[in-house]
Amino acid sequence: MQKVCIIVLATLAFGSAAPAAIAHHSFAAFDRDTRVILTGTVREFQWTNPHAWIQVLVTDDAGNEQEWSIECGSPNMMARHGWKSRTLQSGDRISLVMHPMADGSPSGSLVSITLADGQVLGPGGVPAPKTGNAPPP
Repeated sequence: MQKVCIIVLATLAFGSAAPAAIAHHSFAAFDRDTRVILTGTVREFQWTNPHAWIQVLVTDDAGNEQEWSIECGSPNMMARHGWKSRTLQSGDRISLVMHPMADGSPSGSLVSITLADGQVLGPGGVPAPKTGNAPPP
């Protein structure tokens, strides 16, 4: 009886984790057929698992400042592509290319970033864009 209880509990535990794992790896929230270029100032660079984030302040033509949240790859994958935890500092001027959120909110998935010194870095492990009408990187 004890063995049956352990099996049932293990099945429930692993089964309840599956939807979260599948949802985590979905890029459906992003419009991966569209690329947007943002130029602004880094407010914060979050070198965290499971994904790093760049908080960037962008000023529009009317002078209004808006904060954008840009999702990157995992720190491990980013480090393999040249990133360090201190690659971006608050106040750094950057230009980046991203796939925007499909719902129009000020967030996106990083495609590439150009640092003030001209160095270009990618997202660090995010899947390649879908084929079709997406412009080249």
